[in-house]
Amino acid sequence: MKIVTYNVNGLRQRVSQFGSLRKLLDSFDADIICFQETKLRRQELKSDLVMADGYESFFSCTRTSDKGRTGYSGVATFCRVKSAFSSTEVALPVAAEEGFTGLLETSGSKIMEGLEDFSKDELLKIDSEGRCVITDHGHFILFNVYGPRADSEDTVRIQFKLQFFHVLQKRWEFLLCQGRRIFVVGDLNIAPAAIDRCDAGPDFAKNEFRIWFRSMLVESGGSFFDVFRSKHPERREAYTCWPSNTGAEQFNYGTRIDHILCAGPCLHQKHDLQSHNFVTCHVNECDILIDYKRWKPGNAPRWKGGMSTRLEGSDHAPVYMGLGEVPEIPQHSTPSLASRYLPIIRGVQQTLASVLMKRELAKQGKSCKFSGSLPAESNSTGDTEDCSENVDRSLNNYCDSGILQGVYCSSSNQECEGEFTKTIENCRDSANVASHSTITQGSSKHISPFPVDRARKKAKKSQLGQLSLKSFFHKRSNVSHDDNNSITDTSLNVNNSVTDTSLSQEEVPESHHHSKKIPVTDYSCSVHELHGVNSSVCSHDQDEKKGKHFLDKERNNVALLEWRRIQQLMETSIPLCKGHKEPCVARVVKKPGPTFGRRFFVCARAEGPASNPEANCGYFKWAFSKSKQK
Repeated sequence: MKIVTYNVNGLRQRVSQFGSLRKLLDSFDADIICFQETKLRRQELKSDLVMADGYESFFSCTRTSDKGRTGYSGVATFCRVKSAFSSTEVALPVAAEEGFTGLLETSGSKIMEGLEDFSKDELLKIDSEGRCVITDHGHFILFNVYGPRADSEDTVRIQFKLQFFHVLQKRWEFLLCQGRRIFVVGDLNIAPAAIDRCDAGPDFAKNEFRIWFRSMLVESGGSFFDVFRSKHPERREAYTCWPSNTGAEQFNYGTRIDHILCAGPCLHQKHDLQSHNFVTCHVNECDILIDYKRWKPGNAPRWKGGMSTRLEGSDHAPVYMGLGEVPEIPQHSTPSLASRYLPIIRGVQQTLASVLMKRELAKQGKSCKFSGSLPAESNSTGDTEDCSENVDRSLNNYCDSGILQGVYCSSSNQECEGEFTKTIENCRDSANVASHSTITQGSSKHISPFPVDRARKKAKKSQLGQLSLKSFFHKRSNVSHDDNNSITDTSLNVNNSVTDTSLSQEEVPESHHHSKKIPVTDYSCSVHELHGVNSSVCSHDQDEKKGKHFLDKERNNVALLEWRRIQQLMETSIPLCKGHKEPCVARVVKKPGPTFGRRFFVCARAEGPASNPEANCGYFKWAFSKSKQK
């Protein structure tokens, strides 16, 4: 069995890089693949990002609405299986849990044993950022964890990170007391020792998170093995993460913060011997996949410096562990937390009653809509009452038939009953509107309202169509006639005008319920008049276009000269670094403080060890100030 952990720095980007989720997963050739920092919200879990043939997936997404945390973090575990049902494969979990406190709705909303000392609000806050997915594989329980990051001066996040790992430790201790084996994989955002950091200083080991991490390890009396260090105790410059904004990967100037930890006895029956532990008995290999393809073809990490330069792909490298002598487990099926059961993936199943009700209401609404074509001799009041009575009669019969009783018409289900009543009222309103439309059309027997509506819609569509580019650069011209007959838009299409004039004033139906006649606009002007107007407008447009073209050309020339002047000024003002005598790059302070927003210059080369003359020389200079060494 092979287990891989990888901080993808955005799952959507990695899927796009490989062309599909299946190709991304197959590139690891692993049985269990754990991703961190997926950067997906719950509503963004689409099938092309969570479902792949031959894999079962389990996601945890951020639920917090805090500023800067929305759509952040997130973890996902993918398990390669031959069958999701009635399987004996160890890769297919027998149970799964989102978060580790038990309070998330997908986990039963019940505080897990061993965490009773914490308040519900504390636990919910810890689990709200989508940082853990737990899968039980029978022989072991796998924790896929994305540890919080906390700057040295951010006291709020430091406290959050301390509490996060404290609660997590309590959960591990409870499971170990039950005799379970535990694997912890993921980006924990902790480099445990100086050997795991490129620029570790003398006080590096005194950090409170590193002290906690080492206290969990076997060599300090804890229960966990750092599997990579167990296999490679003396390897140096073995890093899994490099700052992308400094190009540090070019000189392997990074840190090891992606880990695989293991605790619990081995799978052998005679595990009382001192030399027996899970790592020595079952872990064949553990290493960092330095050569893994993390960039698009042709985009290898080459640093060129500059503020806008960012290396494509993840800034982490995957870490893997190979296991041996892991027997199969009893027959089981995929847990309910699997992505295949998410409503956004599977869809929401509708009841038969809801489908039948929607059909019946659609029929009644349709019949009411077309009631406007009834003969004009029909009594106007009777039309409205008949339509309303038809809807009431049909709906009452439908409820009396017993199909909806106990489902939508049950008095115990007030919410459904309210929705049903609202739907009935909407249908009645549509019937009244349709009937009123019939009343206002009077007693005309020859003209149906549909040609009039069709002509009006066509005219409206032509006016609301896509505008031409030149229409944004000149004012619209208006040509007026008398008060009763006017042409308000000279850009009306001739064909549309002819269509509108096909309806004469005598053909417009009059209402018998109003004493005053409705004024009707006359569009009976000749095509030649419109053509003359359009010709004058086109001539005016051409003159404006020529004038505008000349002004744009002048502006472009002025802008070009100004930009050249700025470039020359920048070239003469940009200093040369002391180490390489090369132009520096300008940057701006983004960290809150007294220097926030200030501009400075640094060496343009990638960050690396001070002993390497090809790496960044450390030159620093504030803009418009005396130079000084970092």
